[in-house]
Amino acid sequence: MSLKIVDNTTQDPAHRRNPGFPLDRDWVSRVRMNRSALERRAGSIGARRTVKKDYQLAWLLKAITLIDLTTLNADDTDGRVERLCAKARTPLRAEIRDKLGVADKRILPGAVCVYHTFVHTAVKALEGTGIPVAAVSTAFPHGLAPVETKLAEIEASVKDGAQEIDIVIERGMVLRGDWQALYDQVKSFRKACGDAHIKTILGTGELATQTNIAKASLVCMMAGADFIKTSTGKEKVNANLVTSLTMIRMIRWFAEETGIEIGYKPAGGIATAGDALKYMALMKEELGNHWLQPHLFRFGASSLLTDIERQLEHGLTGHYAADYRQPMV
Repeated sequence: MSLKIVDNTTQDPAHRRNPGFPLDRDWVSRVRMNRSALERRAGSIGARRTVKKDYQLAWLLKAITLIDLTTLNADDTDGRVERLCAKARTPLRAEIRDKLGVADKRILPGAVCVYHTFVHTAVKALEGTGIPVAAVSTAFPHGLAPVETKLAEIEASVKDGAQEIDIVIERGMVLRGDWQALYDQVKSFRKACGDAHIKTILGTGELATQTNIAKASLVCMMAGADFIKTSTGKEKVNANLVTSLTMIRMIRWFAEETGIEIGYKPAGGIATAGDALKYMALMKEELGNHWLQPHLFRFGASSLLTDIERQLEHGLTGHYAADYRQPMV
């Protein structure tokens, strides 16, 4: 079997990075989201049509290139991070790659995401692969440390070699409607990142309404965010299709008004190949195939790769392998 797979790269040289824009309060005030309409639309994703057979296998191979392979546990160690990086280097067993006819293709995750403490370990373990290291920063997951502490953490992660920084906004700023404070803080984080790309984590499960989520998305994009991201994965409610639709439509509106394409990253609770296919279908239908590239779309996930590998093996053999045949860490 031979599937047409485009080699992934995490950054497109032709992509224009978000330069940031002045805070437009009038634009923010005009943002409204109809939750019922969003729920109806989200409920249609994956219900009308699905990809099957070889097409599904190709989509799942593409999904691997969109994963931010993540470990963010209190008991993380250098050894666990090194094992995760080893998996990132070889996300599929050689026998599966050979049978799919993609042994010569670059099928690697979009990034490896870790705490700042392990950035140096991950950078060393991934040397020569071109896989960037993403560091969660700014007092992840609550985001409530003094701003000076947050800025110092960003700068330290960049110094250690992180090429992407996942920052956390202060949810209270959104709940109070303090858009100037949110804008100023994200702008200062962007400046501290330098050449490293910044993903802004909204903590959507704690923002109360879809309109709040939409406004927070817009303000972060105005402040210079390269990606907007749903969740830390530590909230009670993490990524879902309704919230994703809200954020994706703000990305589309922002692109229409500014010409700047912003990336999207759902995170938290995305654990199965079926989940991945639904989010990919949502991106394709709302923003087009162009957005299904690592520089514009990522999954934040820890166990997703295991299920994708199992599904690929099932597509080849008709049997599901035990989880231990695709160990993560």
